[in-house]
Amino acid sequence: MRKILNAFAFATGLSLAASVPAQTHRAHAAAPAHAAAANSIQSLVAEVNIPHQEFTLPNGLRVIVHEDHKAPVVAVSVWYSIGSKDEPPGRTGFAHLFEHLMFGGSEHSNVSYFTPMQNIGATDMNGTTWFDRTNYFETVPRAALETALFLESDRMGHLLGAVDQVKLDTQRGVVQNEKRQGDNQPFGLVEYHELNAMFPEGHPYHHSTIGSMADLDAASLATVQDWFRTHYGPNNAVLVLAGDITLADARTLVTRYFGDIPRGPQNHPAEASVPTLPHRIDEVMHDHIPATRLYREWIVPGILDDSQAPLHVAAGVLGGLSSSRLDNALVRGDQTAVAVNANVQTFHRISIFEVTVDLKPGADAAAVSRRMDDIIGRFIAEGPTADEVQRYVTSTIAGRIRGLEQVGGFGGKAVALAEGALYANDPDFYRHQMQALAAQNPASVRAAMQRWLTRPVYALRVDPGEREPYEEAASARPAGHIAGGAPRYFRAPAADEQPLAPNPAADEGQAIGTRAPLFDVDRSHLPAVGQIADLHFPTVEHGRLSNGIEVFFARRTAVPVVRVAVSFNAGYSADRPDRLGLQNLMADLLDEGTTSLNSVQIAETRERLGAQINTGASLDRTTVSLAALRSNLAPSLDLLADIIRNPAFAPNEIERLRGQHLAGIANEMAQPQGIALRTLPPLLYGNEHPYGIPFTGSGNPQTVRAITRADIVAAHDAWIRPDNAKIFVAGDTTLAEIMPLLEARFGHWQAPATARGTKTFSAAIPDARPRIILIDRPQSPQSLILAGEVTNVVGTDDLVALAEANDVLGGSFLSRLNMELREHRHWAYGAFGSLNRVEHQVPYLVFAPVQADRTGESIAAAREQLQQFLGPNGVTAAELQRTINGSIRQLPGQFETSQAVLGGMQQNDLYRRPDDYYSTLASRLRRLTAADLDAAARRALDPSKFVWVVVGDAARVRSQLEPLGLPVEVVPAAH
Repeated sequence: MRKILNAFAFATGLSLAASVPAQTHRAHAAAPAHAAAANSIQSLVAEVNIPHQEFTLPNGLRVIVHEDHKAPVVAVSVWYSIGSKDEPPGRTGFAHLFEHLMFGGSEHSNVSYFTPMQNIGATDMNGTTWFDRTNYFETVPRAALETALFLESDRMGHLLGAVDQVKLDTQRGVVQNEKRQGDNQPFGLVEYHELNAMFPEGHPYHHSTIGSMADLDAASLATVQDWFRTHYGPNNAVLVLAGDITLADARTLVTRYFGDIPRGPQNHPAEASVPTLPHRIDEVMHDHIPATRLYREWIVPGILDDSQAPLHVAAGVLGGLSSSRLDNALVRGDQTAVAVNANVQTFHRISIFEVTVDLKPGADAAAVSRRMDDIIGRFIAEGPTADEVQRYVTSTIAGRIRGLEQVGGFGGKAVALAEGALYANDPDFYRHQMQALAAQNPASVRAAMQRWLTRPVYALRVDPGEREPYEEAASARPAGHIAGGAPRYFRAPAADEQPLAPNPAADEGQAIGTRAPLFDVDRSHLPAVGQIADLHFPTVEHGRLSNGIEVFFARRTAVPVVRVAVSFNAGYSADRPDRLGLQNLMADLLDEGTTSLNSVQIAETRERLGAQINTGASLDRTTVSLAALRSNLAPSLDLLADIIRNPAFAPNEIERLRGQHLAGIANEMAQPQGIALRTLPPLLYGNEHPYGIPFTGSGNPQTVRAITRADIVAAHDAWIRPDNAKIFVAGDTTLAEIMPLLEARFGHWQAPATARGTKTFSAAIPDARPRIILIDRPQSPQSLILAGEVTNVVGTDDLVALAEANDVLGGSFLSRLNMELREHRHWAYGAFGSLNRVEHQVPYLVFAPVQADRTGESIAAAREQLQQFLGPNGVTAAELQRTINGSIRQLPGQFETSQAVLGGMQQNDLYRRPDDYYSTLASRLRRLTAADLDAAARRALDPSKFVWVVVGDAARVRSQLEPLGLPVEVVPAAH
């Protein structure tokens, strides 16, 4: 099911090409088989604790406060008890549409919400809508908390005077492009089939959160304003403040800013039954995919039902764990599948138990389907073993412990408290969930499965083929296409219900922002931001093992977790041109068997101690990392060392993973962003350059097929060796404690007799040949644009000014590119520019998925923005202030967690920066001028040299590109 994505998803989307390994491969819950016994599950549950206090304002706003003074930041999280399940017929997508409108400015701050938020240095900022709720969140410096509360209260109680037809039309267009962007992905239309088949017409969960194009088209200003008055009152909300805040300060500030907002109509979340299908439903649909995917789904009870814990365990054992039943049977055993998954998507009134199997290309779909049903049926009948239950529960609770380090964001402590308060009327509900998990046993899990999973199943099969006709918005339809009817009117506030904001139709003579405040709040301007101290990055200590491996250490004690990254100077750029994908495959094989443990044993023993082990690579580094509970650190390090030093590279595992990697390449070739990331780098760097490869690192089918076991062993000997390694550690230990543990496992590791690998970056960058490469992907409702050039800078240069310049041009929500294509034109859900900082020659990339009928105009608009920014209209004083303030003030939030600190140390090493780089960054940023930013951008960027890759429907797009004055080459999408 699709969740609403981060507005800054572009940065994530290009992380495949990032230089510091963000671990692009799967994570495994870990614990070594030869380790000491694990902590009891009950002792782990005791670690999951978020102490809090709460109060409720007279207007019904519930406020929950959690103190965490490890960093000078506060997470602000506002959850409204309104989601898509509460939408009546004809108004689908309204909850999500209004989420977007809430970012468009309020009566006393009638600018994009991102403008003041960037200025105060907010991090982890977003809003999401789902079936049961809408939430808004940000993490801000403590000295800027009043500004955040001013803004949140203004959009809760003083919004509608700032919502006009222009904003509605803009955000309608943005949301429709968000829908196109999701629908354009492989399997992007599956959700609509699932909901339509499993829920009867009129059921609150029958329609998707994103809504229909017709209903979005029909949304009027009056109906969306009524939506706000009806649902967005303080009495329908929970506010969580988590971080560097006390209860007394919270009470004072929340009362000041939210106390004048009147109660609204009381929202009563829609009731919803758990439907049972009358019989098994088998459906087949088609999509532009390389191989078949099988689904099995049941509707099961919601979050408050006692069946939740045992069903989660069942899903984990069946297809969630690395050692799951389906993994062992279909991926490792039969090798007819390349990926499996089982999970419970939990909602308020209902949940969905979903199992998926991605077939290996060429596998017999009917035979695998029967085998899948047999495995599921036997598992339901027999239930799990006690060891399987323990492994799943331990892994899950350990993950919650790791999550306690973050106060906000998508999954921090504020989220846990708000979710419990909203759905269970109990902020401590997360503890009850953990306790329920800890109480599970094979009998309870089997009983829950037999109660809920013996009912008729929804079985969907998605085969390769042509898609069904796409439902477009009225603005993008050919002439003569008639939209659906107008939405039904919901209801106006009752006579005794005071509207939350003035109705512009009733108060035409009253200017925006002139309503007299009920509390002592001056809303004529934003509160002043207090003094924000410069970041003090944790002290980095150094050590060296007896074999010369350098150790970097930073202490963080917020949670009992230690993170270790063993980094090797390799990465995708170490691959030979005839063996592209070798580093990727070799890294994935490290944890698929050692000389003493096979892949199943590794998977099972990891799960017993609840750590994580990631293996992966970026363009410049190959890294194996560990996140271990402090109490299990020593045995977890045993397994880490075994994986790194003693991989078996068993022939059967090589062939299995080769098949998975080939399937992964085929999936990339079916996905717009994957196609673009495979296509552009060789055009920019040339085929002889180490960076002139698919930025995904997966290689090409022919090179992956050519890799032999001897190649893999040779790559390990050349690159994964002590004289090419550095170890980074951050977490709840000390250098004195960690050094003996590392020495015992890595200090006596000796390099092989073969030579260490070397990389050469002397290959000449080809002369720029500006053009448009149009990759024909029929039936695409969007065109994905990826353009760029190789700049004249390298990653080890001082790029502070250039990075800040790009923040103005393309690196933030408020950037010129995003504001033009998303907010002004509403042709895209997001458009960004990225200084993709690799170690050597750095590319600059522009990324914009746009609606298909605006492809040519979008390229023209982007080129105009680039030319203006690099020409007569450089950085303005307002842009400079906003950008520099934000970059300085967000530093404490950026390094709140040990994971972030670990990454910061690795970045400093990769770019050859001193340990105190981040501690001194604020003072360097303050010295920058607009002229500095302009000069840095103009030295590095030349849009006249850009190569433009467009992935879209050539029949719709080509005629739009020809007037742009660039050569157009049409290439069919590879299959």
